[in-house]
Amino acid sequence: MSLDRLKNCFERCAAENRAALVGYLTAGDPNPAASEKLLDVLASHVDIVEIGMPFSDPMADGPTIQAASERALAAGTRMRDVFHIALSVRKAHPAAGIVLMGYANVAFAMGYEYFAEQAALAGVDGVLIVDIPPEEAGDFTRALKAHKLCGIRLVAPTSSTARRKLAAEIADGFIYYVSLNGITGAEMGEISEIRTQVDALRQQAKLPICVGFGIKTPEQAHAVAAFSDGVVIGSHFVNCITAHEDNEPAMLSELDKTCAAMRAAMRKGGVGED
Repeated sequence: MSLDRLKNCFERCAAENRAALVGYLTAGDPNPAASEKLLDVLASHVDIVEIGMPFSDPMADGPTIQAASERALAAGTRMRDVFHIALSVRKAHPAAGIVLMGYANVAFAMGYEYFAEQAALAGVDGVLIVDIPPEEAGDFTRALKAHKLCGIRLVAPTSSTARRKLAAEIADGFIYYVSLNGITGAEMGEISEIRTQVDALRQQAKLPICVGFGIKTPEQAHAVAAFSDGVVIGSHFVNCITAHEDNEPAMLSELDKTCAAMRAAMRKGGVGED
């Protein structure tokens, strides 16, 4: 079911002549109760919901998402809360893709098999662990496959041809292409270079290719949507929480407006409302 749901997301978007919108928020930020509401708003606009698993040392993330993890952990967020929030999104948005994103320590501490089992029970479709390289992903990949979960793989501008080939061979769901050499929230690279890299990656990967890291404006999202299968927005959405940390209605309202603007930019023909 998980494989089909992500596949269906991309097929539906292609039929509508647009790229998929993939939206990220950290589970439990600013607290589990508010996070559940925020992710419901996010899921009402995006095609694939990327739920961050809070971690104390998110080394691939910039200050915005690092702070989101810190707020979530300070509010007492645990993995049971992450799974509860994912299940809440699944029940409210049955057709949405749901991907958990995070770091190996989280899944390793739980045990790969138990982690995969709980993710599947929560209605998750795929998992992206940023610090398990494809060469060392065997045990984790087997646990995911046993529970029909997609193993999303990252490919970076510095990835070698051999690394890209291996990632493409073992990935399910989609390939996540990192648009820059750096952390989340940094400035996006040159559009022309990103397009060249994505076009080259298509020669090795048969899966949809989503582009993320550094995309902050509808104009950037539209430009990337012209040649990718999906656009990943993370820090830009998290900033809606940061800007209104003590005002839940305001953060919900701003997230709703920000998501709507990004959604409108997904069409390949021109930037405009759905």
